[in-house]
Amino acid sequence: MEESSPLNTVEEEDREITNILDKHEAIERNLTWEVRKLEKDKVLLENENLRLDREVKSLKNEINRFRTPPLVLATVSEILDNNQVVVKSSTGPSFLLRYSDKDSDKVEIGSRVALNQQTFSIVDIITSEKDPLVSGMEIDEKPNISYDDIGGLKKQIRETVETVELPLKNPEIFKEVGITPPKGVLFYGPPGTGKTLLAKAVAHETNATFIKIVASEFVKKYIGEGSRLVRGVFELAKEKAPAIIFIDEIDAIAAKRLQGSTSGDREVQRTLMQLLAEMDGFESRGNVGIIAATNRPDILDPALVRPGRFDRIIEVPVPDEEGKLEILKIHTKNMSLDSDVDLNKIATEAKTASGADLKSICTEAGMFAIRENHHSVSSKNFEDALDKVMNKNKNRNELSKEAGVMYN
Repeated sequence: MEESSPLNTVEEEDREITNILDKHEAIERNLTWEVRKLEKDKVLLENENLRLDREVKSLKNEINRFRTPPLVLATVSEILDNNQVVVKSSTGPSFLLRYSDKDSDKVEIGSRVALNQQTFSIVDIITSEKDPLVSGMEIDEKPNISYDDIGGLKKQIRETVETVELPLKNPEIFKEVGITPPKGVLFYGPPGTGKTLLAKAVAHETNATFIKIVASEFVKKYIGEGSRLVRGVFELAKEKAPAIIFIDEIDAIAAKRLQGSTSGDREVQRTLMQLLAEMDGFESRGNVGIIAATNRPDILDPALVRPGRFDRIIEVPVPDEEGKLEILKIHTKNMSLDSDVDLNKIATEAKTASGADLKSICTEAGMFAIRENHHSVSSKNFEDALDKVMNKNKNRNELSKEAGVMYN
């Protein structure tokens, strides 16, 4: 039997040592990876612990809020000397209370305050409630429409300036004459004659706060919501005075009140009654003017259109031939016109056209020129536009008459 040589024995030992080292390196790598994984898990657990700590604190704060006794709401009715006020609580009785010097700027008659139930001390002064819808009615950027951009309504513009602008810009003249300045103006007339345009021009020309609303926004699903919105609009106007409230399509809430009506009609009537009270009730409106517009003056409630609420009722009719020419000049001043374009002829042929129709005629004439790849508008383009717009109006009127016959 042959004996193994010393060289083979050494080689075998080297291989065993190498295998052992490789195993140790693999174990070390695994342990390193395991350590890194545990470190990541530690970071995640620490973050989770922080999140749970925050949640526990939040829940504790919420529990403390639930444990806090409710506060009594009250309204400041009188301000006395030595930091004393008389408040009327929501539960009925009135109280004489003191307030701190730091609240002296906030406390005023009509302010809402929160009272501690036990000591009846003033805990907080509540800011006035504002509906987001009401706050969004205030126009921040004035329209870029001026009186120069309105044609054919010189008389209406003059009466609007006298009724709306003059009391705001020069109230002393009314005191000298000895009359109360008018506070309301109602525009009425067919669609497209410039009623809303006049209101935009007023907003542009005056420095007063301009609050715009479409009357249909006052019509709400739940009882009392419409009245609350009306009250909020007038409160906002008084705070921002001098202010102008513009109510477009006022016939949506101001139709004549009838004896027989549905529950929905009665809610609209409640909204109307709130509007009537705000316009000419016991409380002074202050330096707040009202502009309204409608296409249907015949259906308005008589209580709304009487003097004291709307002192001026201004008709905005379809313009005459001279007015049509003014409107055409305004809408074509930036247009490239051929020499054969006769605006007098267009004004004569557009017999029943309103201001909006005339603007549409100018736009259509420009579109016809673009369609023909021309860089200026010709007389033929205006003839085609006139034919298109006036025929459209004719068809619309015929459909309206047919619908009226059908439903009658």
